[in-house]
Amino acid sequence: MLIAFDIGNTTVAIGLFDGKTLVQTWRISSDREKTADEYGLLVRSLLEVSGKPLAAVREAILSSVVPPLTPIFQALAAALFKVKPMVVGPGLRTGMPILYEAPLEVGADRIVAAVAAYDKIGGACIVLDFGTATTFDAVSAKGEYLGGAIAPGVQISAEALYLKTAKLPRIEVRKPAKAIGKTTVASMQSGLYYGYVGLTLNIIREIRRELGVEAAVVATGGFGEMMSAEIPDIRSYEPHLVLEGLHIIHERNKF
Repeated sequence: MLIAFDIGNTTVAIGLFDGKTLVQTWRISSDREKTADEYGLLVRSLLEVSGKPLAAVREAILSSVVPPLTPIFQALAAALFKVKPMVVGPGLRTGMPILYEAPLEVGADRIVAAVAAYDKIGGACIVLDFGTATTFDAVSAKGEYLGGAIAPGVQISAEALYLKTAKLPRIEVRKPAKAIGKTTVASMQSGLYYGYVGLTLNIIREIRRELGVEAAVVATGGFGEMMSAEIPDIRSYEPHLVLEGLHIIHERNKF
């Protein structure tokens, strides 16, 4: 079995593959203060509760946008599974040319998601990741990573309203009953929800215009399902897109 770790700023997504099949997923908090031993105990517990023996895990791969946690999870894989994990970065073949001016600046998760989306679509596509940040990544018809756009995530924006104003409360981000809010909470929800719908539609339109084709749009990330329901341009919501991309990249580097 292969275990894959997608280390993000807010959470760590973990996927267990049996061959090509993603058989189990977990999501844990991303905590820079935790040690490899602490994460190891947590991962061991998740596997045991799911009835998956540690010995069944023979390979590992990880992508990380949190540099301090990369060696932590490398140490975890070595201690728990006795394997040296592949790490997405320089030297690992993704199968996707990166046409960014400074390729090393691109977050590993963005490249991995683009690889998975292109594998699904087989042509020009746009990847939307509604995570801690909201990212838009463009892939050409030839399977080249072209770049994209980065905006504050929905939750970050909600927190900014709470932290930077004297009277606005902390709220749950969800679709309001109406665009015209009759309470402060409803008004904030309207601004956040419909604001991000508008932001998303406009950036999709601009990227498609520059690509010159009606590129297919694939969404992922914590708020992806909610936003996909409002945006018909999104072809599909893929909650495990990065984990699937990690599996693809692992297969391309096995030999």
